[in-house]
Amino acid sequence: MNQNLGDLLVEQGKLEPEKLQQARRLERDSGERLGPLLVQLGMLAERDLAEILAQELDLELALADSYPPTPAVQDRVTPEFLKQARAVPLEETEEHVLMAMADPLDRFTTEAMELALGKPVETRVGIISEIESAIQRQYSDGAGALAQIAGDYSDDEHNDVDDIQYLKDLASEAPIIRLVNLLISRALKEQASDIHIEPFDNTLKVRYRIDGILREVEAPPVRSTAAVVSRIKVMANLNIAERRLPQDGRIMQHVEGREIDMRISTIPTMHGESVVMRILDKGSLPLEFTSLGFDAAALRAFEEILLRPQGIILVTGPTGSGKTTTLYAALHALNTPDKKILTVEDPVEYQLEGTNQIQVKPQIGLTFANALRSILRQDPDVIMIGEMRDLETAKIAVQAALTGHKVLSTLHTNDAASSVTRMLDMGVEDFLLTSTVNGVLAQRLVRVLCEHCKESYEIGTELAEELGVARFADTRGLTLYRGTGCESCDGSGYRGRTCILELLVMSDSVRQSILNHGDAAAIHAAAVADGTISMYEDGLHKALAGITSLEEVERVTREA
Repeated sequence: MNQNLGDLLVEQGKLEPEKLQQARRLERDSGERLGPLLVQLGMLAERDLAEILAQELDLELALADSYPPTPAVQDRVTPEFLKQARAVPLEETEEHVLMAMADPLDRFTTEAMELALGKPVETRVGIISEIESAIQRQYSDGAGALAQIAGDYSDDEHNDVDDIQYLKDLASEAPIIRLVNLLISRALKEQASDIHIEPFDNTLKVRYRIDGILREVEAPPVRSTAAVVSRIKVMANLNIAERRLPQDGRIMQHVEGREIDMRISTIPTMHGESVVMRILDKGSLPLEFTSLGFDAAALRAFEEILLRPQGIILVTGPTGSGKTTTLYAALHALNTPDKKILTVEDPVEYQLEGTNQIQVKPQIGLTFANALRSILRQDPDVIMIGEMRDLETAKIAVQAALTGHKVLSTLHTNDAASSVTRMLDMGVEDFLLTSTVNGVLAQRLVRVLCEHCKESYEIGTELAEELGVARFADTRGLTLYRGTGCESCDGSGYRGRTCILELLVMSDSVRQSILNHGDAAAIHAAAVADGTISMYEDGLHKALAGITSLEEVERVTREA
């Protein structure tokens, strides 16, 4: 089966042949079975392994909700045996015991269970992390998994944390390595974008940013703070001796068959170093406009200005509003063999095949403006500027657009019209602005309602009037949607995010408003008269369609 499993993984594109050969060599040396070994090495996602085993052995896959909250065979099997065997009894009847196993081919475990329980065992294929979580829940005395791992690591409180060798030794201890890996794998499972590790006087807090909202999770004991931070700094090639100054680094790691890029930032606080880990999962990067939240009308309008041979397209919004992802989707759409694409970014968040990407390094003089001057001599067709931060960069971008280049960039403003006034405030001449900017896309990210607990509700015409949505209501009222919270969304009522958009196209009336020195409100009014739909209205349409809630639209667009 091992031979067949490996070949099947290669045939299905789940594993590269070279990695399979490497794993087989390790399999011979370690005695570990091929499937779990591939998961441990990060070469294969554990769900892929379980699904392939279930398919090959013609067994059912154990669902996450099939694991009982308490042991199905209380006191007759030790949790230590189950952990080592990666097996959990799901149900016991008079005839048999139903058991989830990470490796159903493990005859020793099956026979041992049958001997201990005096009944035949019927197997299901289980996912390794779900089996481990079930054992943890069933046999935990209240201490969480992180605390139990940290319990395996002994720290003498009197040791000197200024001793560099001591910090290195802490970071290399097996329990600390497992603890940090667990923090990262849990964040990926929760689809978190950031991990915040924050030391306080008597506690260590860990928070995940999930769908844009920070959520506190189980944290290691405070005594492990120095070890956890040192481990992360070692992984990111940072100076573990320097704890007085901020540091930035990067970690590339294989987790469950995926290559994860993490940006690390440390900063000194009153009680130690605070660490933020930004998770960049290229596998989850949506590069199709429809998956980003563009409806048919917005997509047609945006593609029309995107396909123009030259000019500037701006994407605007606050930090964390998905601007860079939209630009990458645009570059993906433009990335054909007949176009040369160059980007100048700080930092380069994702690597796009076929695109020449430049990382800004101000400390050696490689600024946005200096890089742009050089790449214009590289004969590019499309230029992407990570952010227009100053007049010098903006002027070069305008010159590039005037000389036949297509320029994409971002700004930090609240709405599309404010981007125009921001560039005017920078010092860009109004006549140059109106002749080079093709359009401005403003956007925000709103949370998507959980499909498992979403429910509809009716509001009357009076409440619709009060909420500002009366124009969408009939004589009886209006149907909206909300999430009630369930296990699938961890009680939040939301799972995932999508964009709400506002696209300002540089029409004749908008140009005239700019040349007349109109403010942002006047420019916005001219755009609306030409058919621009505001972010709030786009959000209302998504709320009425059951994609998000009205409360979420109000929360996100309040500042705009």
